[in-house]
Amino acid sequence: MAVCEVCSNDYELTFEVRTAGGVHTFDSLECAAQRLAPICENCQCRILGHGLQADGQIFCCAHCARVKGHASLVDHA
Repeated sequence: MAVCEVCSNDYELTFEVRTAGGVHTFDSLECAAQRLAPICENCQCRILGHGLQADGQIFCCAHCARVKGHASLVDHA
């Protein structure tokens, strides 16, 4: 068994995610998202979808991008 790095649950069905040169161990997708999902530059929500990027910043939606001065970004539905 392994221990989830977010919630410290010692669980027999943990899984590893390899990203950006690191290896992370989680017991659920919820914990993986909490640790790995990017955070919106405006509202600080976790971005679980595609998001939008401009000038090295990432946003959850076009509204948040506009608030931070990126008027040309639009949502893709």
